[in-house]
Amino acid sequence: MDESQTSEPLSERKRRVLERTREYLMPSRVETWSRLGIPLIIGRREGYRLWDLDGQELLDLHLNGGTYNLGHRHPEVLEALEQALTELDVGNHHFPSEARADLAETLAHMTPGDLHYSVFVPSGSEANDLAIRAARFATGRRKVVALDAGFHGGTALASAAGRDDSARLFHSANPREFVKVPFDDLDAMEKALCSDDVACVLMETIPATYGFPIPSDAYLPGVKTLCEHHGTLYVADEVQTGLGRTGTFWGVEQWGIEPDLLVTGKGLSGGLYPISALLMTKRVGAWLEKEGWAYVSTFGGAEIGCRVAQRVLEVTARPESMENGRRAAKRLGAGLARLREQHPFLRGVRQRGLVMGLQLDGSLGAVQLSRALYRRGVWAMFAGFDLSVLQWKPGLLVDDAYCDDLLERLDAALGDVEGAPA
Repeated sequence: MDESQTSEPLSERKRRVLERTREYLMPSRVETWSRLGIPLIIGRREGYRLWDLDGQELLDLHLNGGTYNLGHRHPEVLEALEQALTELDVGNHHFPSEARADLAETLAHMTPGDLHYSVFVPSGSEANDLAIRAARFATGRRKVVALDAGFHGGTALASAAGRDDSARLFHSANPREFVKVPFDDLDAMEKALCSDDVACVLMETIPATYGFPIPSDAYLPGVKTLCEHHGTLYVADEVQTGLGRTGTFWGVEQWGIEPDLLVTGKGLSGGLYPISALLMTKRVGAWLEKEGWAYVSTFGGAEIGCRVAQRVLEVTARPESMENGRRAAKRLGAGLARLREQHPFLRGVRQRGLVMGLQLDGSLGAVQLSRALYRRGVWAMFAGFDLSVLQWKPGLLVDDAYCDDLLERLDAALGDVEGAPA
C-alpha cells in the first residue's frame, strides 16, 4: 500500500488489513481506492453513519446500493434477527416453512398488480437470473431486451443482460439473445420488440449504475404497452428503487406500471441477512405448479432472513416512515437547488424521491467530488457507467438535522473541488 497516495496516514492495523485484502481478496479494488485517496475500511456502523477502522466518522450516502435503506443495524430489524436466532436457522429448502409462507403472502399483498408467487434467493443477481428463466418458460422465447447502460448483477444471465463490457470479461456476453437499446428511446424499444420473439424486457426503473437518469413520463408506460402488444413480459428490477425510495413503496408505482415480474433485494435484507426475491404473476410462475424442483437454492429463503425481511417490510410500510422519506427528499431537493445556484461545478440534479444523481462538471467530476466528500466526512459513490454523476442516496429515515449537516458538508466539498488547482 503506497501511503503517499492516500489522504491520511495509515495505522498499522489498517495497513495490515489493506495488505491482506490486496493479497487474498481484491487486489484491483485496493489499488483503485489507493489511487483515489480513499483507503476506507468500515469499522463501527450505526444508523446512517460509518466509522472508519481508524475512527473517522462518515455520513453514509452510498448505503451499499440501498441495502441500508433503514440504516445500519436498525434496532427493530436487529431485534427480529436476534429473536429468529433463538428458534430458527437456515431451514430446509425442500419443505414448507412458516417464515417463508408469511413473507411470500406479505409480498403478494404489497406489490402492484397481479404479482402472486415469490421465489427467494440470496441476491438480486440471482433473482434477475431467475426472472429471465421464468420469462423464457412462460413465453417459449429466448431473447431478452435490456438497456445498453443497465446493470442487473454478476451471474451469467443477469450479467449478459447488462452492459456488454461487464459480461465480456467472463465470456458471458451474448448479443444475439440479449439485445440492448438506449435509455428513454421508445422507437428503439419498438424496433427491438417488433419481431415478436422477445421473452422479456428487463428494466431498471431508474438505472442506478448509469447515474439515475429519470425516465420521461411516457417512457415506462410506453414500454409496458409495447410489451403487451408484442407478447413480451415486463420485468421491473426494483433492487435499488423499491422499498419507499422513490416516494411510493415501489418505483414502478410512480408511473402506474403493473409488471409481470418484479425483483427486489438489497434493502429487503435490512443489511443484516442476505435475501432477495422474485415476484411473478400466476401465469408467469406456472412452472412452480408444474415442476417444484425446477429451481432450488439451499440458502434462498433462509428462515432467519425471511423473519428479517418481514420486519423490514413492516417498518418501511409505516405511514410515518414513508412520510419521513418524502419530507427528507423535499428538504434535500430544495437544498440541492440552492447549492446548484451557488456552485457551477454542480450542473444538475436528477431526483425522484430519495433516488438522486448529482451531475457534475467534467467527465470525472463525480470521482473528484466523491474524494472531496470523503475528506469532509461523507461517503457517496460515483456512478460506475458515468463518472460525471455522483449517486446521492440518503436513507428513508434520515432526520432534518442529518439532512442539514449533509448539505453543509456538500457545500464545503463543492467549494474544495472548485478551488483546487486545475
